[in-house]
Amino acid sequence: MTGDFSSIYNHHERAVTTAVRNLAPRYPQLVSEDMLADIACVALNRLPPRYIRHEVDFAFYLTDRERIENERAIGEAVAFAFEFVQARSAMKARG
Repeated sequence: MTGDFSSIYNHHERAVTTAVRNLAPRYPQLVSEDMLADIACVALNRLPPRYIRHEVDFAFYLTDRERIENERAIGEAVAFAFEFVQARSAMKARG
């Protein structure tokens, strides 16, 4: 038996990419596809992985407090990632 693991994914991936897209208009100098992908990677690396198979599974097992904390952590990670990538881009431009 080999098992089908294709339905497993990190819950934060979808939430982070949505947050990156929503925040991108505030950083017009960073809106290339490559930079947005870099920003998503930086943000995801700041969050603990939460692997799930179905979105409803994740929602079912979280308390309201955990859900709020999770949303806060994602927002902070994405904001940090934008600032980090922006600073690195500025350093690279000078250098």
